[in-house]
Amino acid sequence: MSRDHLDVTYDMFMSSLTDEAAESTRFGAWVRAVEADRLFAFEARHTGAQRPEVALERVDGEALQVLNLSAYNYLGLGYHPDVIEAAIGALRTHGLGAGSSPVHAGTLSVHAELERALLDFVGLPDRAATLFSSGYAVNVGTVSALMRRHHHVVMDRAAHMSILEGAQLSRSNLHYFEHNDPDDLRRVLAGLSERRTLVCTEGVFSADGDRGRLREVVRAAKDAGAWVLVDEAHSFGVAGPNGRGVAEEEGVLDEVDLFVLTFSKALGGVGGALVARPDIARYVAWYARCRMFSCAIDPAVSAGVARAVQLLGSGEGAKRRVRLQERAAHLRARLRPHVDLGLSDSWIVTVTYGEETRTLPLLDRLQRHGLDASVLQFPAVPAGEARIRLFVTSEHTIEQLDRAADIVIEAARALGFATTPQGS
Repeated sequence: MSRDHLDVTYDMFMSSLTDEAAESTRFGAWVRAVEADRLFAFEARHTGAQRPEVALERVDGEALQVLNLSAYNYLGLGYHPDVIEAAIGALRTHGLGAGSSPVHAGTLSVHAELERALLDFVGLPDRAATLFSSGYAVNVGTVSALMRRHHHVVMDRAAHMSILEGAQLSRSNLHYFEHNDPDDLRRVLAGLSERRTLVCTEGVFSADGDRGRLREVVRAAKDAGAWVLVDEAHSFGVAGPNGRGVAEEEGVLDEVDLFVLTFSKALGGVGGALVARPDIARYVAWYARCRMFSCAIDPAVSAGVARAVQLLGSGEGAKRRVRLQERAAHLRARLRPHVDLGLSDSWIVTVTYGEETRTLPLLDRLQRHGLDASVLQFPAVPAGEARIRLFVTSEHTIEQLDRAADIVIEAARALGFATTPQGS
C-alpha cells in the first residue's frame, strides 16, 4: 500500500476548492483503496451487546472474536437484566418512539420518571433536569441557548467538540485556557469585559483520560463572576464517593451552574441531560433548537436508563464502581512501563502512537490479534499525537485485561512506538 493511503487525517476530506463534491469523491477513492488492501478496520459491526468480548464483522465480511475495549458501558448496565426488563415494559406501554418534540406531544410519563431518578441520584433538590436525545446535543443546545453575541465562552483546550460547536452557534466570543490550568484560566478571565461569561470544562477528559481540576477551575470562575459548565459525560455514575462525578469528588457539585451528563457511558444507553436551576433548565428546554426540533428520547431507552440510574445508587452500583477503578488501575499498571499513557488516570486508558501513518496498520493489527480499540488522530488531538483509547469496564476480568495489554505491547514493539525494548 502506498504511503499516500496511510498518511491520512480526518480533516483531509473536509474541504474542496471547487463547487463539485470533490472531497466526497476523494474520500470514496481512499476508502476503496484501503478496503482493497484489507486494512479498513473502521465501522466494524459488533453482532451482540457491548460485553467485554464480542463477535465483530468487518466491512469486508471477515468475522473476528475480539476483546471489546472500544465501547463505553463502563458499569455493564447496558445489558443488565433489570435494565432490559424496564426497557421492554416501556416498549409495550408506550410503543417504539415518542412521536414528537418534547416541547409538543413528545414528553411521556417515562421521561418525567427519568428526570426524577436523575435528580434523586444527583442529590440537588433545588435543581431541575432537561433531557436531550444525545449527549452531544446537551452541550450544543445548552451553550447556544444561553450565550449570545458579545458574551464570552471560555473553554479548556481539551474540552469536547460539542462545547465548541455550541459556542460557535451562539456567536459568542470564544476563548481558550490551557488544558487543566486554573492559573491560565484566571489570566484569560482577567482580560474579559464584564459581560456574561461561561467557563466550560470536563470531569474526565475524553481525549486524554485525565480528571479536570474542578475545585480550582470553579473557584477561578466564581471569583470572576462567571458561570460554570462541567461536562461529566465520562465521569457521571463512576467518579466520586457516590458516583455523582468529579464535581462531587472535588466537593464543588453544588457550585456547578450547568451540570451536563450523558446516558451512553456509565448508564449504557443513549441521550443526555442538563441539570441546572429550574428557570435555566426550563429556558434551555425551550430555546435549545436541537431539542425543540428533534424527537424526544424513545420510551424504552428512557425507562432502561431510569432503572440504570437507580442501580447506580444501590449497593450493586457501588461495587461495580469500585471494581471499575481496580480494573482500570490494573490495565494502566500493566501498560505504563511499555507505552506512553500520557495523562490518563481513569478508565479511559490512552496509548499514544504518534504518527498518523500508523493508524491503519495499528487498528488492523489489533483487531486481527483479538482486540478492538478506539482511535483518535488529528484534528481531534494535535498532529503527531495520535492515540488509541481503551475503555475499561467493571465487567472486564483481570485475565481479559492482561490479554489486551499483551496485544497492545506487542503491536507497539512491531510498529515502533514502544517505550521499552523487546525482552525488557
